[in-house]
Formats: sequence, C-alpha cells, structure tokens
Amino acid sequence: MPVEMIYSKSKIDKAGRVLSDQSRPYDELTLELEYAFEDYRRRHLAPLTKLTLEIQQWLQTYDKNYYIAQRLKRRPQIIRKLRRLSVRLTQLQDIGGCRIIVDTDKDVDETLRFIYSKLHSSDIIKILRRTDYRELGRDDSGYRAYHLILQIEGYTIELQIRSKIQHYWSESIERTSVIYGHRLKEGDGHRDVIDYFKQFSNALYRVEQGESLGRDTEIQLQELRVNAEVIIGKSSDRRALGGHVNYDIVKTMSAKEEQSYGQLNNWILVFDWADGNFVLWDIVSRNANQAVEAYSRYERQFPEEEKYEVVLIGTSNIETVQQTHSHYFGIEHHVEALQEMDDSIIGLSHRNELDVGSRRILLTMKRRSHWGKNTINVSTLKNHFCQNVATFEASLTNLRARGLITGNDPISLDVKKAQDINSYV
Repeated sequence: MPVEMIYSKSKIDKAGRVLSDQSRPYDELTLELEYAFEDYRRRHLAPLTKLTLEIQQWLQTYDKNYYIAQRLKRRPQIIRKLRRLSVRLTQLQDIGGCRIIVDTDKDVDETLRFIYSKLHSSDIIKILRRTDYRELGRDDSGYRAYHLILQIEGYTIELQIRSKIQHYWSESIERTSVIYGHRLKEGDGHRDVIDYFKQFSNALYRVEQGESLGRDTEIQLQELRVNAEVIIGKSSDRRALGGHVNYDIVKTMSAKEEQSYGQLNNWILVFDWADGNFVLWDIVSRNANQAVEAYSRYERQFPEEEKYEVVLIGTSNIETVQQTHSHYFGIEHHVEALQEMDDSIIGLSHRNELDVGSRRILLTMKRRSHWGKNTINVSTLKNHFCQNVATFEASLTNLRARGLITGNDPISLDVKKAQDINSYV
C-alpha cells in the first residue's frame, strides 16, 4: 500500500518550483512550501530503509565481497537538479538511493543477476527502469555504474551497483569538485577538467575490461591531468585537504555503534570542506521522521554555501563508510581495487619521475629508432616532431642529466640505458 501523502502532488511540485527559483524573495509562502518539501523528502526514508534491509538480507546468502549503504539526497543537490533539468520535484527518482560496491565489473554483472532473481519474486518491490552507464559512460562526465529505479510503497528509489574502480573514479571527481569549487559531475567547470575525468573514466574502463593501454594514451592522459591541475590550481582557494584516512574518527563511530551493531542505523555526518575535517558525526534515530528532522536541522545549521556538507547515511556497519564515502577521508591511488593497474595508469611512480615533456621526447626518439649512431638534430626534433612539447628545453636538459640521451647536437638515445628508457615510456 502506498504511504498516505500529507501534501498533494501539485503542492509538492509547487514547493520544488518555488524553492529552486533563485530570484524569488523568501516570504510566508516559501516558508509554507518548505514544510511540503521536507515532508516529501522525509517520506522516502522509510521505504528506502525497507529496501536496503531487504537487499542486505538477500546478500547474506551471496558469496561475494560487497559494501552497501543508503543515503537520502541532500537538499542542495535536489534544488540544483530541479534547476538543471527543469523537472518537477515529484519526477525525481533518486531522492532515496541505495549503493552496492563490488570488486570488479564482472562482479557487477553477477550481482545484478542475483538481485534480479530476487526482485522478480518480490511482491513489494517493482522494477521501473534499468540504465547501464558502464560501457559508454555518461556523456556529461564519464560516470559509470549500473542503475535500477525501483518502486516500493509507492516511492521510487535508485539502486546503484558499481565496481571498486568505478566507485574510485566517482569519489575522485567528488573530492576534486570541492577542491576546485565546481561540481564537475553536474557539468560545472572548465571543459578541459571535465574532459580529463571523462578520458580517465574511459581509460579505467578499458583496463578493467582487460585491455592494455598504449603509451600514447598514457602520456595523453597525463598531459590532460597536468593541464587540469593547472586550471584547478588557478581557480580554487587552494584548500589543503589531507590525503589520509582518519581512523580515529572511524573507531569512535564504530564504538558508538556497538550497542546496535548489525542493525541499520542512520548517521548524520557533517564535513567541513574548508579545512578537510569532520565537524560532527551523530547516530540518529532509526525512526524515519526523527532522522530526517535531525537531517534538516543540521542542514540549516551547516549550510553548503559555507563549505559544509551534511549527509544522512544508513548502514549496518559504519566502518564501511571509508569505502562507500571515501572522498571524505582522502583518496589514495593505491587502493586494493587499483593495485593490478600499476602497469597501466595508476602507480606510474617510476615513469612519473619524468615530466610529460621528457617522456614525449623519449617516445618520439624511440619510435624513430634514434639510438647510438642514428642521431637527430635538436632543432629537427623540436620543430618537426616535438613542436607541442612546451617544456622542450627543460625536458631535454633533464634527459641529459639522467644520462638517457648522448651527444650535444645531434643527439641519440643511450643504448646502455635501453632498459631504463623502455621503462619510462
């Protein structure tokens, strides 16, 4: 049976229109519609929790590694989405969301088959839509995951299933967005920065599918990254966010959870992006009304425009927040999901000892077989084959200092350093 609505659909949609209208002054009508908005959001939590608990119960018999958590969409996100998409509030299908993270993309397929088998026999959950963003990625950002829109108790809930690598990309762009000051997943920001994340997503997908990336692709991706970092550095306020996981916070939360461990608890986390620290974490009532009341109170107390982020998370094991919301804790390249990618994109520690220009010069000379006696004039190399290397002079000096190039002019690659050169390119 659908949950009885206190406010009519037209009233809820009106609340969405009024609250997302930036030009409208705050008046008594706005205040009245605030209640309609909050009530509508609140009413998603109970069916969301019911869905998450049902899926958790199913997964107890599933022999795969996974993390699962739920979240009620933040008010600022909802308002921005209404503005961006010009849709009605009651048309949004992701106010309540449940996320499952599994090890690999292949595990995403297996998990889907398992969940489909359960959903088709469920008499309380209905499948409304399925969208697979994994192969092509979303056009606007490169985002990859599998989405299911489900209906339970008259409400639509979004279920996302991702691999760890897909999740790593998503958390990386989230963290970068805050440092940069633009919401990249929403298409906000310099096109070059967005393009870097799209290309990075494409490269991660190819590697996860077992493909080997060519050196040209790796160098191009590195160039895009360097360019993106320059743009971000100029635009951001240079907040220095720590790159480490704050295990003390997790231990404190875990200790607070002990009395109700194994049950799905609602947590409110408040993160201050100005200095990269948690302001508070609070375990709140499992009662949907009380939990969302606390959520709204904290959102008013810690507004997004002051660089705070308030999130309501539902989980039966708060320690998994390090995986499901890793962008709060600092994102390390060498997480378990990416260790096997060391020879492809991530973990280029040896190759990254050289700047992009140096690698481009080495690769060009290697391809043209300029080893030993087969030399090339510096001007020819610079003006005809490496004209896009802005750091040509400094990069060439670096290569000479490392003994990778012999001769003054003309020059060639040092045959004795062939193993090192091959490892760099």
